[in-house]
Amino acid sequence: MKKVVFLLSVLTLVGCKSAVAPCTKEVAADKLAAVDQTQLQKDIVTIDAYLASKSIVATQDPTGLRYVITKAGDSATPCLETFVTVKYAGRLLNGTGFDAAVNPISFQLKGLILGWQIGFLKFGRGTKATLYIPSGLAYGTVSQTKIPANSNLIFDVEVITY
Repeated sequence: MKKVVFLLSVLTLVGCKSAVAPCTKEVAADKLAAVDQTQLQKDIVTIDAYLASKSIVATQDPTGLRYVITKAGDSATPCLETFVTVKYAGRLLNGTGFDAAVNPISFQLKGLILGWQIGFLKFGRGTKATLYIPSGLAYGTVSQTKIPANSNLIFDVEVITY
């Protein structure tokens, strides 16, 4: 009887292990490789000039994303599979606002634009930051409501939870 209970316990643990959800901590290389590199280089020059004109010192991610953390949060960070709850305001480099969520809203991180995926993988709960996103890490050549094609975007974000 003890052997049967032990065997069932082991099988249960093995079964639970396979049910653990994946936790992807970086954007897939093929998604980043699909970004138009010529446009990305133009966008980086434009964003860096904007930051310099405003005397903003931003962290430079190798992908082209720039960000400034205005309030550090927890050290633990989400996975791409995670639903993140955030507040945010988005605008173009010329200051024109195009979207905002003043009340917390939840999104699955892997379903968002690449700039958010890359940035949010670096942010813990409670982080407040500004993302400066090249067009290829946003909507690229496809225009959106209030966002022209090839627009570099700025997002002020706050990670509420995940």
